[in-house]
Amino acid sequence: MFKDQTFDSKHLPMKGKRKPNGHKETRGKQAFRRSIHDRTHDYTHFNHEFGHLEGDTIVGGKHKSAVITLVERLSKVIITLKPTGRQAKDIENRLNQWFDSVPKHLFKSITFDCGKEFSTWKNISNINDISIYFADPGTPSQRGLNENSNGLLRKDGLYKAMDFNGVSETFIQSVASKRNHIPRKSLDYRTPLELFLSYVDKDDLSSLI
Repeated sequence: MFKDQTFDSKHLPMKGKRKPNGHKETRGKQAFRRSIHDRTHDYTHFNHEFGHLEGDTIVGGKHKSAVITLVERLSKVIITLKPTGRQAKDIENRLNQWFDSVPKHLFKSITFDCGKEFSTWKNISNINDISIYFADPGTPSQRGLNENSNGLLRKDGLYKAMDFNGVSETFIQSVASKRNHIPRKSLDYRTPLELFLSYVDKDDLSSLI
């Protein structure tokens, strides 16, 4: 009795409104971002220049808290900051507070992943006069130093199940400090902190890391 009927998506409950294969969700994401591929064009000595950061967040237990992680690419120093929450505005506020306490133009750029927690990147960039770039989606290797550092921080004390709201920023910074004092073969067996201090006045250190 159905052989003469033809399929019509309009008769379905969704009335043909399902998203086609290959549709990319854009809600909650930045419509415009500065690509990582523009970075070496803007900074021709990028790979040998101090002051370029990779950034991300480590999310705590039940996704209710976060820690901001920054890694300076040349020295491999890890910087950890505790925002009041894990929304984009919380991340922006804490980064602005931190940048306000460090020497102007010490840091030249930050490269983030495409997470929506960095959706207010334009404000951060404009307020602090710093270039911000984004890695390609699904390519953590483009921020490999930061990804590796986050794994070390997880191992050393910033565990996945931990509620970061219940610990102090001093504790969070102490976990990073442990790594910053370990000599690295890639740094000719100097510590990240040693190399970092060759570019930064020691008096400014307390506000930086």
